[in-house]
Amino acid sequence: MFRKPPQGTRRLGAISLAAAAALLATTVAGAPASAAEVEETTNDPAYVIPGVDEISSSSNFRTIANLPKTGAFESESAYGTDIAFQGNYAFVGNYNGFTIYDIKQPRNPKVTSQVLCPGAQNDISIYGNLLFLSVDSSRNDDSCNSTAQSASIKDSWEGVRIFDVSDKVNPTYIKAIETDCGSHTHTLVPAKSKDKVYVYVQSYSPNASFPDCQPPHDKLSIIEVPLNDPTQAAVVATPNLFPGDLGAASTSGCHDVTVYAELDLAAGACMGDGVLMDISDRTNPVVLSRVRDTNFAFWHSATFNNSGNKVIFTDELGGGGSATCNPTIGPKRGANALFDIEGSGADRKLVFKSYFKIPRENTRFENCVAHNGSLIPAMGRDIMVQAWYQGGISVFDFTDSSNPVELGFWERGPLSDSRLVLGGSWSAYYHNGFIYSSDIQKGFDVLKIADARTNNAEAVVALNESNPQNQASYPECDQVLTARVNGGLTVKSGSTVCLDRATVNGVVKVANGGSLIVYKSTLNGDINANGSELVNLVETTVNGGLKAVGAKTTIKNTNITGTVKLN
Repeated sequence: MFRKPPQGTRRLGAISLAAAAALLATTVAGAPASAAEVEETTNDPAYVIPGVDEISSSSNFRTIANLPKTGAFESESAYGTDIAFQGNYAFVGNYNGFTIYDIKQPRNPKVTSQVLCPGAQNDISIYGNLLFLSVDSSRNDDSCNSTAQSASIKDSWEGVRIFDVSDKVNPTYIKAIETDCGSHTHTLVPAKSKDKVYVYVQSYSPNASFPDCQPPHDKLSIIEVPLNDPTQAAVVATPNLFPGDLGAASTSGCHDVTVYAELDLAAGACMGDGVLMDISDRTNPVVLSRVRDTNFAFWHSATFNNSGNKVIFTDELGGGGSATCNPTIGPKRGANALFDIEGSGADRKLVFKSYFKIPRENTRFENCVAHNGSLIPAMGRDIMVQAWYQGGISVFDFTDSSNPVELGFWERGPLSDSRLVLGGSWSAYYHNGFIYSSDIQKGFDVLKIADARTNNAEAVVALNESNPQNQASYPECDQVLTARVNGGLTVKSGSTVCLDRATVNGVVKVANGGSLIVYKSTLNGDINANGSELVNLVETTVNGGLKAVGAKTTIKNTNITGTVKLN
């Protein structure tokens, strides 16, 4: 979220909203939005900004549930932060610790446990029974009873904490690893050997008066965590991503790195730069492409599409504490920048295509800028859900990276009509049919978008463990059928055919290594899929039998009239 000031205490919560506003003024001074940029702001003339605490949304969005912050997390300064998922649990960070929610019934989420362990931002991730927290707030020690202490004192601590959450009701704190300049965010990177996980630690803003955060600081800290003994976790590498920059302010570390481990790729949002990296060697990432943009004030985060040939970077203009969703700032600042990845191997390059920013104006009392989001695994399309702080939550289609289109939105009105209270959605992520949001002030939201372009995502993949900064692939539809098919259907080896509200009259044959994904369709005939890769049937009627021996199968809310043979 916020950038750290060059002062003795590096606790992010210490930055005032006035300071954030001053930062915004400094960033955009001398570069006002042009008349053309203002004209491009596509506000709906019928849209009315909601009042204090009112909820407004497009017709395809629904509010499902909300659990307010409670206990030690209830105060205005106890900001809710990031989210990770595992099965029926959501793990939500807070400046004062973290909460584990039971989301088995999304319409009735429950608090399983809450751990008090202060240390902003407490950005969070999960890997098996291990939970990781980023601490970028200088503390007097690494315990959960620690207090704030100036980073100018050598004995101060900040870095990564590890908890064992095998018992969700009683998490256990097992390890702390100190890292240079702390850990603003972190990214989990599975080792190819499967016996360990790496943690890429992102931190920035070095200062000569901080003994453990000296300039230049153009590096990542990489922690190796042995899965058979995580208490032996330690920093094993500190690669310099920008050799020769000598700690220039624009590249003094990265804010966030998103990895696509299956493709050995990472995208880094590194303050003044967007970078594409090869992470074939997990402890020695290599920068393939580096881009800058005069409209970007602070490269904040990155998201790949499922094919791994596009990247969305976000600009956190004003550090997250300012009102930037208005015609004065315009549609190209505080926005997303969409890039295609062109070329191959070591010659891959980031190529700019377009910007996307929510097309609604917010009040001067609402902090609003592009922030954290994830893909919605819709059939045959690139669709993302994203948090915009008090700008709310937006779902947009970027299949055509030169022409992104918003599909729906949900937002609350300002927290106050007399002052800017820092709030809104910090992170908004898709997980198994629902959208979950961590609201800085309002707590944990469960939402749903009911839209023909996104509903079929439930059939594509059932997510288990999900850390949005560690992207995993889901099945890619080579063909999406939405109409009537007569005479049956054949799916070739290595191909994935998806049916969305379609009708097939005849036998469906899926070859060895082929995949069939079906959502809300009617199949009038048998499915012969022995030896296939994948068969997913969701909310579907099969007037016939199913043979899928050897295939990975998901059958949900589906009626099959004939014989089913899966093994």
